[in-house]
Amino acid sequence: MASVSRWIAVAAAGVVGLAVTAGPAAAEESPGRGPEYAPTMLVLDASGSMQAPDPAGGSKMDAAKNAVRTFVAAAPDAAKVGLTAYGTATGSAEADKPAGCRDVKVLRPADALDRAALTAATDAIAPSGYTPIGAALRGAADALPSSGPRSVVLVSDGLDTCAPPDPCEVAKELKQRGVDLVVHSIGFGVDDPSRAQLTCIAQATGGSYTDAMDGAALKQVLPRVSATALRNYHAVGSPITGADSYRTAPTAAPGQHLDTLGQKETRYYAVDIPAGATAYFSGTVSFPRRAGVGVGADLNTLTLRVMDANGADCNVFEHEMATRSSDGEALTVAKMWEGATKEKSGSGSSANCKGGGRYVFSVQWDHVSAGAPARLPIELLVGIEPGVSDPGPKAVLPNMAFADPSGPQTPVTGGGSFNVAAPLPGAGSYTDTLQYGEFVFYKVRLDWGQGLAYRVTYEANGGRGVESITNWETSYFTPFRQRIDFDTGAYTGLQQVSPGKYKELATVPIRYANRQSDTVALRRQSVAGWYYIAVKVGKPSAKGSPAPVRIRLDVTVDGHDSAGPTYTGSADVFGDNSPPKRPAAATGDIDSQSKAASPEKDSHTGLIIGIAAAVAVIAAATGGFLVTRLRSRR
Repeated sequence: MASVSRWIAVAAAGVVGLAVTAGPAAAEESPGRGPEYAPTMLVLDASGSMQAPDPAGGSKMDAAKNAVRTFVAAAPDAAKVGLTAYGTATGSAEADKPAGCRDVKVLRPADALDRAALTAATDAIAPSGYTPIGAALRGAADALPSSGPRSVVLVSDGLDTCAPPDPCEVAKELKQRGVDLVVHSIGFGVDDPSRAQLTCIAQATGGSYTDAMDGAALKQVLPRVSATALRNYHAVGSPITGADSYRTAPTAAPGQHLDTLGQKETRYYAVDIPAGATAYFSGTVSFPRRAGVGVGADLNTLTLRVMDANGADCNVFEHEMATRSSDGEALTVAKMWEGATKEKSGSGSSANCKGGGRYVFSVQWDHVSAGAPARLPIELLVGIEPGVSDPGPKAVLPNMAFADPSGPQTPVTGGGSFNVAAPLPGAGSYTDTLQYGEFVFYKVRLDWGQGLAYRVTYEANGGRGVESITNWETSYFTPFRQRIDFDTGAYTGLQQVSPGKYKELATVPIRYANRQSDTVALRRQSVAGWYYIAVKVGKPSAKGSPAPVRIRLDVTVDGHDSAGPTYTGSADVFGDNSPPKRPAAATGDIDSQSKAASPEKDSHTGLIIGIAAAVAVIAAATGGFLVTRLRSRR
């Protein structure tokens, strides 16, 4: 029987229905290619009201152009950014209204970033006409790809003056075109009715609303919101189609793969594992953001099982649950499988699931939330770690001790997924700014013998009302993206520090021998490589536009870099600084099938893994408490 191995409830009195989201996720990076950013269309208000003076000097249009220039200059080279403007071709008199409410122009398509062309198109805008926000949203969406991740960033200084169509209804209509379309809105010196309309537009698509009271604020806000839009999530991997039976399961080579999974469906994948090797297998499903789903109907679960080539059950049961899927959660189920490291002995059932050979991994979407799509992409991560002739030094306890870093703080920009996590060069103090609803990743490299400890400070943002209340969470993960531990709590606009007095966020020194530990969490800390830190600020608990939250990430990396294990097979691994290959010894009857490696190589892990796209594995907040994802295993 499976047993629930961990669940935590943290009281947060007075907080009702806190929404936790994976937030706008980062650009994904496919093997052999750079990051893939979501095509993004900037929609700029050029109505007559933009001629008004800006408190910081010049006109509001001048300030908007300056903000666009700032964003364009800093945008990633691989970004795809377009520009749409409304209100440029007519006046704002009543006689101009019929034409003015159709006055939407796509000035630049959302193609490969052309800084000079975007800047020139922006500089040429002359404000004069009406504010057809609904029509502009439709035009911008029509100019973006018809499928896949795409984003719209809308900047407006007032209400739509042309409805119908009502812009909030248009936003809902656009969301129905595809779960990957997100609209972020910025109110440029707006009043309360305008703020409510722009907030509705953003919330209808799972995007964010941000206030910019003047040109100086817009110059800071627009690049940040646009960067969030570019990070919209995109599933990647080599196409594979799982079977409905272990008998016909396709072979999944080491690397990342992309399939789809239907409601209540089980899919099977075969993995060839050499004798003595350890296999890693995980599946990740990202659920779309949806409104109006009750707490009791918002659960999704994934279950992973392992069997041998003949269908004999290997007595593995990994079960993961997302409790607030409609907030845009991503759910990962993973297993480090060591059956091939055991020698075959005996006959019949006693010899099942031992030694090298073909094994079959199954993933089932067994509990489905109300209103979930019939099918969703599932990213599969497969890794093979060769056997060892010498495991290296013995395991060392306890956890790494945290030490306050010295030296200046270093600004960083976290990525929205494992694949584009911001690399931290080692111990130090790092700062970032998170919008409400953002979930970002950082990564720290740990070599054999080294360990990690960290602390997150969520700075006060000046908010005091109910709209500032949300929850925060931080988690940390192994190189094969299995969560080690987490911490969570309530944020009210005041400074919060994680972990508290009675908890640690730390690893033990990384040793191959850790996998023999009696503690499950320590077994996962047995591979050197990139360890990931995720930090999240949840959505606000009430309507409003709270200020973003500045975070400080203090990191300790310590311990002596020591010898790792001696592998009996190929040591090709993902990452950089790959050492010369050692001669490969015989590792079993299917050793030749273990040579397929990820295109990237990491010198210390010995783990042949493709990089899977994944967004946050995070807790869900419901009612007056925060509840993490439940895990069962056998």
